[in-house]
Amino acid sequence: MSDHRRFRDRTDAGEQLGEALQERDIDVELVLAIPRGGLPLGRAVADALGVPLDIAVASKIGAPGNPEYAIGAVASDGTVWRNEGAIGDTRADEAYFEREREREAANAREKANRYRRGRPAHDPAGKTVAVVDDGVATGATVRATLAMLREAGVDRIVLAVPVGPPDTVRELSEMADEVVCLETPSQFGGVGQFYKRFDQVTDEEAMAYLSDDEDT
Repeated sequence: MSDHRRFRDRTDAGEQLGEALQERDIDVELVLAIPRGGLPLGRAVADALGVPLDIAVASKIGAPGNPEYAIGAVASDGTVWRNEGAIGDTRADEAYFEREREREAANAREKANRYRRGRPAHDPAGKTVAVVDDGVATGATVRATLAMLREAGVDRIVLAVPVGPPDTVRELSEMADEVVCLETPSQFGGVGQFYKRFDQVTDEEAMAYLSDDEDT
């Protein structure tokens, strides 16, 4: 694999994304990070643009017997994205999908509440919003997140990620108003391969990035 661009860590990737958004002169009013991996980047992007940071939470709906294989995703408000092709390839019937949708929506809601620690969510309606993650592979949770923001009446959605495979980025560009992706390598094994450091972000770290907003 050719060494496209190696990000030192998530903060480095976030700083590069912030620069890319500034260069494009996009008037972002709110940054929404997808936890947990998106929060270090979201913090850097929000700081670069001088706007608030909040989270957008969605949970993957896994296939029967193969939870890593996304047959859909659901956002914290219940908005769902269905991967019809994947559903057809698995033994997932409607009852299974609906049961998992309810379970994962509850998980997403619980996670959003836990991370915000009682703070009210920023209302994204009518705003230009940047959705930030540390990279996309299949993009399942991002798709549910974008669908949720459309439902919420966001004026303009900019998806900002450091890296993703060309097909996924192309598909996501049909759901977002603009996609800023720094690298779209044809040889894509996984997001982590484009980072020198790609440690798990703990819940505590993720919450700390979010609570920094109160200090600004």
